Amino acid sequence: MKFFVEYPENILSNSNLEDEFSDVDINRLEKKLGIKKRRIVAKNETALDLAKKVCSKISAEDLDQIDFLLYCTQTPEYFLPSTACVLQNEIGLRKTCGAFDFNLGCSGYIYGLAMAKSFLQSGVATKVLFVTSETYSKHLHKEDWSNRSIFGDAATATIIEDKDVKKIGLFDLGTDGEGAENLIVKGGAGKSNFEQNFERDNLFFMNGPEVFKFTLENVPITVQSCLDKNGKSMEDIDYVIFHQANAYMLKKLRKKVNVSDEKFYINVESIGNTVSNTIPIAIDDSLKRGLIKSGDCLLLCGFGVGYSWGSTLITI
Repeated sequence: MKFFVEYPENILSNSNLEDEFSDVDINRLEKKLGIKKRRIVAKNETALDLAKKVCSKISAEDLDQIDFLLYCTQTPEYFLPSTACVLQNEIGLRKTCGAFDFNLGCSGYIYGLAMAKSFLQSGVATKVLFVTSETYSKHLHKEDWSNRSIFGDAATATIIEDKDVKKIGLFDLGTDGEGAENLIVKGGAGKSNFEQNFERDNLFFMNGPEVFKFTLENVPITVQSCLDKNGKSMEDIDYVIFHQANAYMLKKLRKKVNVSDEKFYINVESIGNTVSNTIPIAIDDSLKRGLIKSGDCLLLCGFGVGYSWGSTLITI
């Protein structure tokens, strides 16, 4: 597998937020969440723009061989057509390439890996380009200092070939739509007859305490289930990468699943929570920093909006 990462140029620092919200203790928030700054797209920049930029880092040879494009986003370019179709044309993939979007947030990378593996195993594809791109900043109200302090924008691309199938383990996936309204953008789609306005219902809402409760309850279960399905124990795992929600939640989860600091990735300081991008960003960062190496077994887990969650093992 090959990994590529792209960030917007604009930086929103905690100092910037302090200037806007003088009555909020940003330093206290920083200590809790572990986030000092995040990257934010410009006003006229979209998730598709980031997707094109990250794909520009891929060699022409690799692009010529892609026969399926998976695109995970919750900030699509249009209601229709599928942004994947636009991206296929923009980056010059061949017309015999399959392509579609899927709408998942923080579990999206795990689900995308599951689909890519299935397509490769079944012979539908031989080389998959899996792109994640999120610009949650577009969904956030300017006065929503809490969520603006958490979320950042980014895009990633992963190339997965048929030879990589044996490196991807079995999956544990789950859904609980009863928690749908705890992470939601209510307005703007079919439920509101496609009426667009700037009321709060058309922007992002997160019930933090309920999401935190859901995460602490479900992540340890999916992790253990994933290990059981793959015939592994935590001792067999070289490194653990969870969705990078925030440092506070990750530290709680690390203790819940009983993993040492040395085997557990936390790095949200300079980019924040980038939704479906966090896991591939963490893999790329871990490779560059020498935290993981070829042959290592990684446990990956994503969780969030939906509610939706998923875990798997991959070998680097």
